[in-house]
Amino acid sequence: MAKGLSGTKLKSRKAQNIVEDILAISGDYGPEAVFCDWVEMMAIAIQNACSIHNATWESREQMYLRVMKKYPGLEERFSQMTALFVECMEECMDDYLGQIYMAAGAGNKHTGQFFTPFNLSELTASISVTTVADDDEPIRVNEPTCGAGGMIIAAAKELQKRGVDWQNRMKVTCQDLSWNSVYMCYVQLSILGIDAVVAQGDTLTEPYREPWPAERVFRTPKHMGVLRSWT
Repeated sequence: MAKGLSGTKLKSRKAQNIVEDILAISGDYGPEAVFCDWVEMMAIAIQNACSIHNATWESREQMYLRVMKKYPGLEERFSQMTALFVECMEECMDDYLGQIYMAAGAGNKHTGQFFTPFNLSELTASISVTTVADDDEPIRVNEPTCGAGGMIIAAAKELQKRGVDWQNRMKVTCQDLSWNSVYMCYVQLSILGIDAVVAQGDTLTEPYREPWPAERVFRTPKHMGVLRSWT
């Protein structure tokens, strides 16, 4: 088990490779900026790949290009990081982005953003996920401060242990004030094939409800009906 710059334990050598790439790219931009830019580009790429070409699509496409312009000649390297991350998620359901963020030294008292260790999320899920009826009724999950989506991933993992068809039955609504958290959560839930809506906003002052500004909501491929289940 490898350790990152902050001492955070990483469960995958591939995740460690991503941390090393982030640190190598860091120069004019620190590790936190590189990580956040990478995650933002992944989120935009996933969402735009399954969205119609409208004003929101175009706005996000321009956002992607502006971010990528900061790193001339490194598009292939970012793509390789994404490929490694997908391989991590395929090997094991875990909050890899939370781990990578902390291991790269991006989480500290100055950024004010720390992510719950996944083993604690798993413990919480094992306690809070109650008996699930053996039928096709949707299992609705609301995460008002989603962070990187660790609690949702842990809940899905717990349902999987119980033999529940979590990809088809879970219907998730996530919200967070931080755009970085929105992107992280959206990317991880998208890759896992979880049916989710991830919205940006303060849950206390403006809890998510439809209709919601299109530019402040991301919908996973599973939610949009463009991804079949693995199970």
